[in-house]
Amino acid sequence: MSASTSETGYQTSNFYGYSTEEDTQELQWPNNIEIYDKMRRQDSQVMSVLRAVTLPIRRTIWRIDPNGARPEVVQMVSEDLGLPIKGESVSSAPRSRDRFSWKEHLRLALLMLPFGHAYFEQVYRIDEKGMARLRKLGYRPPRTISKIDVDRDGGLKRVYQHGDQLGNKNAMDVDRLVAYVLDREGGNWLGQSLLRPAYKFWLLKDRMLRVQLQAVDRNGMGFPAYTTGDLPENLPAEKYQEIRQQEIDAGLQIAKGVRSGETAGASMPKGAKLELLGVSGQLPDAEKPIRYYDEQIARAVLAHFLNLGTETGSWALGSTFADFFTLSLQTIAGDIAETASQHIVEDMVDLNFGPTERAPLVTFDEIGSRHPATAEAIKALIECGALRPDDALETHVRTVYGLPEADAETARQQTPAAAEGGGKVEHEEIELMRARTETMATLARAGFDAVDSATKVGLPEIKHTGLVPVTVKEKEAAENQEGDNPDAATTSEESAETSQ
Repeated sequence: MSASTSETGYQTSNFYGYSTEEDTQELQWPNNIEIYDKMRRQDSQVMSVLRAVTLPIRRTIWRIDPNGARPEVVQMVSEDLGLPIKGESVSSAPRSRDRFSWKEHLRLALLMLPFGHAYFEQVYRIDEKGMARLRKLGYRPPRTISKIDVDRDGGLKRVYQHGDQLGNKNAMDVDRLVAYVLDREGGNWLGQSLLRPAYKFWLLKDRMLRVQLQAVDRNGMGFPAYTTGDLPENLPAEKYQEIRQQEIDAGLQIAKGVRSGETAGASMPKGAKLELLGVSGQLPDAEKPIRYYDEQIARAVLAHFLNLGTETGSWALGSTFADFFTLSLQTIAGDIAETASQHIVEDMVDLNFGPTERAPLVTFDEIGSRHPATAEAIKALIECGALRPDDALETHVRTVYGLPEADAETARQQTPAAAEGGGKVEHEEIELMRARTETMATLARAGFDAVDSATKVGLPEIKHTGLVPVTVKEKEAAENQEGDNPDAATTSEESAETSQ
């Protein structure tokens, strides 16, 4: 049996990469691009969901992990992407060159969430040392893509854009592309939109909003109705019908012209009546299904916490929902970091150092791992020894709490207790000294030498003054007093016998 070196089966049956898995006609590519764009621009709940997903990913700190690569390789990647190296402060990030911004690139890459894919074209410049330095990653919007070539094994070959005014089509081979694709399956390089499960609820919500508007518009002010007065009964039939029709026509004009205002009014013959009729019965409650549709849109991306505070929301489950949502954000950010490492960093290293050179990785700080630097937290960290006060920490605290800058000329001297971490440290030292003293006293009462006992428990060395102990002095004084006054002693003994 020999090892297989080629594939016999295939992952896609369409040459152009068009997805044939979508049953809804309006959501088949490229028609779905316009639908998803309309959803994210016109619906507040959809926009809220997308911002809840993208903003934490954009807000976290992205870094370059050396991953065992040589320092010059890591430094070049850090400079071209404008990201700090892992282990260094964020302020040490290199200056952005060639107008490339990782923050802007990340914002555009996250457009793969609503559209399913986001394509970029690599553009380099050759510096004075002959190195290929990343100049830009050109964004290729989904609306401009006309065709995608896919290999039989499902691999991406090239992407075409719509032609210019001369009809020329732009073809970009895979070796110069960076493709962010959401939930790709097989050879479907169009991906799947994050909004696809929410489309049905968005559509029903849009229709329900129209019904709600019509109900308020039709019934909000009442319906004007005009009733004609009674006509004389002795009129000929033809004359009666003629006058009746004239009054109906006049009443219709009055009803159509009903307006509110200072000069508004109506003039009617005797017996005629003009009134505003309300709704007889109960109007359908459109607010409840609209709220339900909003909840389902949020549920499509695990953003259940957006429903908290509504009738169906429960604050008791907020932390659980947030944990699941944070895990989903970690997954999306991890996919972006992996794609950037493989198709940006790896390509840069291959061009400049060869395919055998070890390459660094694009990483990010764990989302939700940063805790607020409150005064209580800083105090606790200092007291436990995990944080030592310095000038940088003092500057940060003054900036966060809006305090004035430090003035070295008028600064007061800190007390030893404050310098070591505050009153809690002083209290702990007192308790430790008390425990050592009690231990020494216990050893001395047990017959051990007092000086040796003090040394053993960690107390400073003490020396005896040679004077009589206070307790011995008090005992001798009491005996001398009894010897000078024998009557008092006798009286005391008699009193004791009487009491017995």
